[in-house]
Amino acid sequence: MVWQRPDGRQPYQLRPISFHTGFTRFAPGSVLTKFGDTQVLCTVSVSEGVPKFLAGSGKGWLTSEYRMLPSATQERQARELLKLSGRTQEIQRLIGRSLRGAIDFDVLGERTLTVDADVLQADAGTRTAAITGGFVALAHAVSQLVQQGVLERSPLSGQIAAISVGLLAGEPYLDLNYIEDVTATVDFNVVMNQHLGIIEIQGTAEAGSYSRTELNHLLDFAEKGIQQLLILQREAISDWDQLLLVN
Repeated sequence: MVWQRPDGRQPYQLRPISFHTGFTRFAPGSVLTKFGDTQVLCTVSVSEGVPKFLAGSGKGWLTSEYRMLPSATQERQARELLKLSGRTQEIQRLIGRSLRGAIDFDVLGERTLTVDADVLQADAGTRTAAITGGFVALAHAVSQLVQQGVLERSPLSGQIAAISVGLLAGEPYLDLNYIEDVTATVDFNVVMNQHLGIIEIQGTAEAGSYSRTELNHLLDFAEKGIQQLLILQREAISDWDQLLLVN
């Protein structure tokens, strides 16, 4: 059996991707990120000071919060207020871990960058969209800090993007939508930097197991997808050449 993609894409094709920068007024960095029908608003705020474990170190910090709006899915979901679900906590930690790989915290100084990822509409891949769009928002926030003279130079030391891959009917597919995500026998989220160095891999067999050969094929697809995302990110950052510390 050959899996026919609901939207007619080839196995190696991304969904239509776009970054609408400057989407909100007050956040130093804000991007409406679209991966097909998945839409995530990524904003970056800056505050003076750092968590207690970094106080006096001269180093900065980056943290993240992730939420899904009640109407992001077909059936309304209750807002997470006093207690976050395990899924929400896991995703926001992933976003924070991933994007910390893009910052030189000595250059940032004792400031905290908070990346907020709010899912407006979910059609799978919300965490990878949040990481990929979150980086674009982060770059815009850094650019504003440099332009305002808050920072003498950019603390960006890398570029980060993420994508999902999965096995459907025994074959690899890139950037799964919801129908594919719930059908896949193997589902991976892959985070890489601009050199295609792996930041994090989250993967599991939903049914049975997978071979080393299949794993390699999935990573090959992820690399190709992330290469395209890196280009799209740079196109969305007008002063990219002035922001990255290490090319």
